Amino acid sequence: QVQLVESGGGLVQAGDSLRLSCTASGRTFSNYVMGWFRQAPGKERDFVAAINRSGGITYYADSVKGRFTISRDNTKGTLYLQMNSLKPEDTAVYYCSAERFGISATMKTPADFGSWGQGTQVTVSS
Repeated sequence: QVQLVESGGGLVQAGDSLRLSCTASGRTFSNYVMGWFRQAPGKERDFVAAINRSGGITYYADSVKGRFTISRDNTKGTLYLQMNSLKPEDTAVYYCSAERFGISATMKTPADFGSWGQGTQVTVSS
């Protein structure tokens, strides 16, 4: 399996921006569909965004569309999530995920992804 390590979380104010990174190792990064999920305390893990293997197609949850941008650099084995206009309701632990098999257009639940990072906390104060 691919190993994933997230970074870039922190405490920010509403309206600020953050960029999360997820560094992959152990397997060929470009073979994996990649995704970001988030989990707030007491809630389920929710889909945020996904990107296909080449990086040319992206998908977003309605709640982040227009504010967040997912991207990847296959030469560096790194996934990114640029988060702009952050809101208090974006507060959660953000997880990077990877899946070797499957079609990115249909992968929007945690069960669709087989590899996970440890998560990074994002806290947005009002």
